[in-house]
Amino acid sequence: MTVAVLGGGAAGFFGAITCAESNPHLRVVLLEKTGKLLSKVRISGGGRCNVTHAADTAAQLVQHYPRGAKQLKEPFKQFGAVDTVRWFERRGVRLKTEPDGRMFPTTDSSETIAQCLLQAARVAGVEVLTQTTVEHIEPLAEGGFQLTLTGAHAQILPAARVLIATGGAPKSEQYEWLRRLGHSVQEPVPSLFTFNVPESPLRELPGVSVPRARVRVAGEKLEYEGPILVTHWGVSGPAVLKLSAWGARRLHELQYQSTALVSWIPDYTEDTLRQQFAAFREQHGKKVVTTNPLFGLPQRLWRTLSEHAGIGPETRWNELPSKLQNRLIENLLRTALPVRGKTTYKDEFVTCGGVALSEVNMQTMESRRVPGLYFAGEVLDIDGITGGFNFQAAWTTGYLAGQAMAKAA
Repeated sequence: MTVAVLGGGAAGFFGAITCAESNPHLRVVLLEKTGKLLSKVRISGGGRCNVTHAADTAAQLVQHYPRGAKQLKEPFKQFGAVDTVRWFERRGVRLKTEPDGRMFPTTDSSETIAQCLLQAARVAGVEVLTQTTVEHIEPLAEGGFQLTLTGAHAQILPAARVLIATGGAPKSEQYEWLRRLGHSVQEPVPSLFTFNVPESPLRELPGVSVPRARVRVAGEKLEYEGPILVTHWGVSGPAVLKLSAWGARRLHELQYQSTALVSWIPDYTEDTLRQQFAAFREQHGKKVVTTNPLFGLPQRLWRTLSEHAGIGPETRWNELPSKLQNRLIENLLRTALPVRGKTTYKDEFVTCGGVALSEVNMQTMESRRVPGLYFAGEVLDIDGITGGFNFQAAWTTGYLAGQAMAKAA
């Protein structure tokens, strides 16, 4: 009996390995249309592979999914972050936890994870066919499917079960084949992207970062706190990426045209900032404003914010007019950045949208519309913020689908 897995990424490999290990009598065939396997695994985390996130419970994990949080709660109880760590450790790969909770292989190399998955697939007997496209999936009246394959391994492949783990796609028409199988698709829009700010007041500061800032979209209920990085094209860093994930649909509606307001010191209000300035002026009144940064802010950022407030290079604190101080307060609490577009973060595109979760049994990942058809990974309407959450969703959904297919066969 054959189980076909479509997609040679994290979810596809995990589903195929789990299925083959759970039922050695099955023939498990993994089909990848390109010549590359696990390409996203290899580029993730700057080539280090952010495998998962340190979270002991399902309740902790689900807080990090703009789409799919409610539906993932039970699946994460079946196979969560702790289970992922154990899975890799049993196969000789140890993971380490960074201060922000992200987990990486101790080798700091994504190749460690890729080779672990490839080896596990080989040991389990998974047949991997690359440069092979599934042109057509036909559900059969008596059950099972007939797959028409083209490319390097062109053939008609009968399969009792099919797992679709083809990843997210940026264009709606790329999901048309799933609609033809009877599934609804939530329209795809980008998630996890950086902001383009061509007229940025910070354009002379690429590389400057602040470990904790608050980014808010003017006129919207969208904001996020975290590290922020000034780039040649605008702003990036976890605060921007995570904000883009939570606001993916709304930012798409706004056509990526908005004003981002950055508070470089999110613990302060106008009142507490005025008090801080008054105290500093009393003790250090003769210090030059532009060359003496406060709040641990980078020197270049402080000077730029001061200069944009109109403060001269020789102005001392005890000479600072209240009008210019008010402008400096505004810049520190609400630097206005006119956002005019977005940029994909490195090579890691994540899609908001995909197969509607209401049409999938989230305990088994089987389609409620087509018996014997299963889904895993980003092809589903699930996406997490940056930090290992998208991979965890791939491991979890792949594992549940693999187990269910092995039992059903």
